[in-house]
Amino acid sequence: MSGTVGDTGRGTASDTGDGADAGTGDDARWGRDELMEINAARALTGAHSCFVGIGLPSTAANLARRTVNPDLVLVYESGTIGSRPTRLPLSIGDGELADTADAVVSVPEMFNYWLQGGRIDVGFLGAAQLDRFANINTTVVDRGPDRPEGRLPGAGGAPEIAANCGEVLIVLRHTRRNLVPALDFVTTLGHGTGPGDRAALGMRGAGPTAVITDLGILRPHPDTAELELTTLHPGATVEQAREATGWDLRVAEGLTVTEAPTEAELSALRALKGAGRRAA
Repeated sequence: MSGTVGDTGRGTASDTGDGADAGTGDDARWGRDELMEINAARALTGAHSCFVGIGLPSTAANLARRTVNPDLVLVYESGTIGSRPTRLPLSIGDGELADTADAVVSVPEMFNYWLQGGRIDVGFLGAAQLDRFANINTTVVDRGPDRPEGRLPGAGGAPEIAANCGEVLIVLRHTRRNLVPALDFVTTLGHGTGPGDRAALGMRGAGPTAVITDLGILRPHPDTAELELTTLHPGATVEQAREATGWDLRVAEGLTVTEAPTEAELSALRALKGAGRRAA
């Protein structure tokens, strides 16, 4: 259960993202990244299938299968369905995914039949930049005058995932560098410029329904589709979230606080990441 807090918060924080792994508030038993990853895993409670992006989304999805949703079917872009990796996969081509899968299909079948056919409940994505309508940039960033563009990994399957999954979850660290007033490049459509854009483009899914950061959870307002702060993590404040956001972040009425991580969740997360580090 989450508790209700006021709209004021307390304290300040820089927008650089420094200290992401440090203890939050007065509790050093967990770090900010762990709060983010555990709450991202909790967001998959009740989901049947999840199309998983590599990185933070993969950490969250694999943790969910070990904690809140042991029956979750993990689907990866490389064509693996029902993977049960014993550690965090190093990439979508990691043999661990195929070795532990219920089935391995071709990439064209994965996209044409499973994804574009509307057969995946949840798509879980990361982002380099995110705007107020949950549009994503993972392609290129402006590095300033007289400097070349910063090239990023690119789209991969994210545009199709965001267009066709029943809903989309996004996980990223909460900094002004990541949550920006305007994207340098639109790689993946979230809610476009507001309500109606997805429907006008024929997108079947609901689009992004939650953005989980290391400070809290943002969700689209039902009337405007603009992201607003609905939940804080323990030790975080409204001021921190606002200062780390590149636009004027609105705060939902009845703002709540997420439950603190349990020992079981922390142990499962640390074991999962430890096994991944050993494999790497």
